[in-house]
Amino acid sequence: HIELAKPVYHPGFIKKVKKVLEIVCHNCSKVLADRSDPEFLQAVNTRDPKVRFNRIWNICKKKTRCENETKEVKNDDGEYSLGMKQAPVNHGGCGNIQPRVRHKALQLVAKYESSGEDGVKKKEEPQITPEMAHNILRRISDEDLRDMGLNLEYARPEWMIVTVLPVPPPPVRPSISMDGTGQGLRNEDDLTYKLGDIIRANSNVKQAIREGSPAHIAQDFEQLLQYH
Repeated sequence: HIELAKPVYHPGFIKKVKKVLEIVCHNCSKVLADRSDPEFLQAVNTRDPKVRFNRIWNICKKKTRCENETKEVKNDDGEYSLGMKQAPVNHGGCGNIQPRVRHKALQLVAKYESSGEDGVKKKEEPQITPEMAHNILRRISDEDLRDMGLNLEYARPEWMIVTVLPVPPPPVRPSISMDGTGQGLRNEDDLTYKLGDIIRANSNVKQAIREGSPAHIAQDFEQLLQYH
């Protein structure tokens, strides 16, 4: 196997990673909705994990903030009834503003909107690197993963980002005859060439990190590794 210097997105799972990032807080990795929301509670009780995941995604993707206020249970008139427990229902979030996640080719971008002192809206679109996404996903609690309908043993979300690349054995990528006769000059299989490209790109990223290269140069090497 090849241990990658930096994580990269898997092209087959990047859309799923985007959905998970729209469900959880980018700061504390907590699901943005909680069981005090009747719609969320109904979604969690869905038996089919795939349907449950999509229902929870539809609820959480609308959230713009990781709630941290303490909610109090009141009656219809906004008053506490006699004998009613004034127990707080706390989401336990961090209060951070959540971005809109956008998918561009093999990149994920976070779109923030904030109002400045002069009232003018400012837009920021920082890139969500695979390393950032991996850190967010691996901090999601087991309880939240179950609520989302993900299997803890076989489908942890951080596994959808590639950190180690398996290398197929030589029989899977045999050398090929140049003249088609099986004799004479032989050349390496296309898969072997591609593995060589990945190893070289990975070495460049390692060297850039080791030498403390400028951020834009290191980023270029990381994008090349992602491309391969």
